[in-house]
Amino acid sequence: MASVSRTTRRRERIMAVVNRDPMEAPHKTRTDALIAGGAGALSVVLALLTDPARTPGAFGWVLLIASAVPIAWRRRSPLLALLAMIPLLVPYHALDNAHAAPMPQTWIALYTVAVTGRPLRTLLTGIGVLSVMVTVVLTINAHQGLELLRISGWVVAVLFCGVDMRVYRQYMASVLERAERAERTREEEARRRVAEERLRIARDLHDLLAHSITLIGVQTSVASHILTVDPDRLDRHAIATALEDIADTCRGARAELRTTLEVLRDGGHDSHGRPGTEDPLPDLAGLPGLVRAAEAAGAQVDLAVHAPAGRLAPATGAAAYRIVQESLTNAVRHGGAGVRVSVAVVPDGDGALRVTVTDDGTGLPKDGSTPGFGMVGMRERARSTGGTLDAGPRPGGGFEVSALLPFQEGEPTP
Repeated sequence: MASVSRTTRRRERIMAVVNRDPMEAPHKTRTDALIAGGAGALSVVLALLTDPARTPGAFGWVLLIASAVPIAWRRRSPLLALLAMIPLLVPYHALDNAHAAPMPQTWIALYTVAVTGRPLRTLLTGIGVLSVMVTVVLTINAHQGLELLRISGWVVAVLFCGVDMRVYRQYMASVLERAERAERTREEEARRRVAEERLRIARDLHDLLAHSITLIGVQTSVASHILTVDPDRLDRHAIATALEDIADTCRGARAELRTTLEVLRDGGHDSHGRPGTEDPLPDLAGLPGLVRAAEAAGAQVDLAVHAPAGRLAPATGAAAYRIVQESLTNAVRHGGAGVRVSVAVVPDGDGALRVTVTDDGTGLPKDGSTPGFGMVGMRERARSTGGTLDAGPRPGGGFEVSALLPFQEGEPTP
C-alpha cells in the first residue's frame, strides 16, 4: 500500500508539472540555466561523435557553446532567445562544422516558442529558422544542405509537439476553471439552502412558540382572575377548564416541537440511515384546532373555509395555516378580552387563495415597543409561495391581515 501511495503521489507530481504553465513555474531562471548547461554538454558530445571529420575548431567550439547560453532566458523572452542563437549558429554552420551538434538547443528554443506563443507565430518562426539553416548550409555544401533538409522533419515535429502541449494545457486550464466554478456554485447553493433552512426553522419555531405561549399566558390570566376576583365564590369548573386548556396547549406545542427537533437531529433520515419521508405540513384541515385554541383563550372566532376545486399545494396550505395561526395569536395578544375575529379562506379567481383575518380589537401595540418577527414571518411565507400579504389597522377599528396565495394544484402523494 505504501509503494502504491508513493507511486500515486509521484504520478500526481509529474502531471502537475506537465499541466503547469511554463511561464508560471517556480525557479524558472535556475531551471533554465541547468537546461542550458545540459544542452551545451549534449552539443559537445554530438560534435565529437556524429561527424568526426567536421569537429569544430576553437572558434567553432566557442560558437557552439555560446549558442546554448540564450536557453537560460528562454522563458523570459522565448522569441528573443531564439533570435539571439541565430547570429551564433549561422557562422558556426558557415565554417562547415558538425551540423547536427547544435540541434539540442535549437529544438529547446523552438519548443519554447511553440509552447508559449500562438500557432501563427510558431509557423512563421519555424519557416524562418529552417530557411536560414538550409540556405546557409546549401551555400557551403549541397550534400550537407540536402541532409539538413531531410532531417528538418524533426524540427517540424518539435514545433507540433510544442503547439500540441500548449493546446493541451489550455484545455486542462479550462477544465480546472470549470471544475472550480462548479465547486463554487455548489458551495453557494449549499450556503443558500442552509440559510433558507435556518429561516424556515426560525419561522416554524416562532409560529409554534409564540402561538402556544400567548394562549398559555391568556389562559393563565383567566385562571388567576377567577381565583383573585371572588375567592369566596370559587368557580372550580371554570378553573378546571382553564387549566385543561393550558394542558392541551402544552401537549400540542410539545408534540409539534418534538417533531421539529427530531427532524433537526436526524437530518431527514430514519433510524437505518435511509432518507425518511417528510412530516406532513399543516394545512387547512388544522384551522378548526386553531380556532378552538383561540376561543379557549377568550376570543370569539368566526371561521369560513371554502377549499378550491383542485388539490391545494402543500406549501400553500401550510402558508395559509401559519398566517391564520400568527394572526389569531396577535388578535388574542393585542385585541383585548372578548375580541371578535373573523377568518375567511376562500378561492380568489381561478388560481389564488384569499386568506383574510380581521378583528375588532386594539390592533398591534402603539407604545413604540420593538415589533416581533410575526409580521415578517407571515410576509416571508406568502412570498415563498409566490403570493403577497398586506396587514394594517382597519379604518373602523381593529386589524386586518389579507394574503393572496396561488394555490397551484399539487401532485398526488405517492
